[in-house]
Amino acid sequence: MTSALPTWDQFMVPTLKVLSDGKIPSRRELYDLVAHETHLDDEQRAEVLDSGERRFENRISWAITYLVKANAIMRPSRGHHSITESGRILLEAHPNSLTEADLRLIEGYDDGRKKYLPAAVSAPAPDELDPHELVERGISRINDEVASNLLVRLHSQDPAFFEQAVVDLVVAMGYGGADARATRTQLSNDEGIDGIIDQDVLGLSRVYIQAKRYSLDSSVGRPDIQSFVGALQGQQANQGVFITTGRFSSGAVEYAKSVPTRVVLIDGSRLAELMIRYRVGVQVKRTLQIVDVDEDFFE
Repeated sequence: MTSALPTWDQFMVPTLKVLSDGKIPSRRELYDLVAHETHLDDEQRAEVLDSGERRFENRISWAITYLVKANAIMRPSRGHHSITESGRILLEAHPNSLTEADLRLIEGYDDGRKKYLPAAVSAPAPDELDPHELVERGISRINDEVASNLLVRLHSQDPAFFEQAVVDLVVAMGYGGADARATRTQLSNDEGIDGIIDQDVLGLSRVYIQAKRYSLDSSVGRPDIQSFVGALQGQQANQGVFITTGRFSSGAVEYAKSVPTRVVLIDGSRLAELMIRYRVGVQVKRTLQIVDVDEDFFE
């Protein structure tokens, strides 16, 4: 049965209107305020997805995600939201309705969908895809949204949280050995090393980590990599991982390739991809089961 609820994009204007009073509600409070603004009745509020999540909250959550991407709202603290000056301008320009197409006209807006195809090749229209491709396309888009959200959330945390997060990720990837031995170094005396991973029980093989919580559009330059290599040499180490929420300059990449010390560079995009793959900072909300005819049954 088709839901009578507003679509996710139809929740964007109500969300901006609710936040326009300057208050900073929690996400739970924002759900209720937007539901009240859109006059949802008890039946609409009670609709749930197969996962058990309330449908209207899910759609408002998507509206929030896209408004954050458009810099129309921000998260001044964990789990809380406020409108930005850009959001007020957007609401003034679109007081009644707002679509994703409108957001794409905003300079700097990133819809979260990676451009894997060459510029001359356009993505296939939905009616050109088979059901399996549609599912894969949907999952890919969800992952892109989560990846973007992860980077924003990581950047909003303090350095200690970020350093521990990357240590947790490296351990989740299997580099902590059977005992998963990992240590985050003290901030006041880390000598350029933010984390140490023992790959064996005796600690004979170690991976050293540097974590830089840079703004998402900033680049880590060659001097930072040189300092990290120097720190590795001070530890008599021959391998390390440099992880950032930002990007690496071409000079940094070339330098990392040129030194005898093995230095792996992980930028924000790769970091978010790995966090999703190894379930660090994310949780599975719903598992889909795709069925097909069992040919053996009919033989």
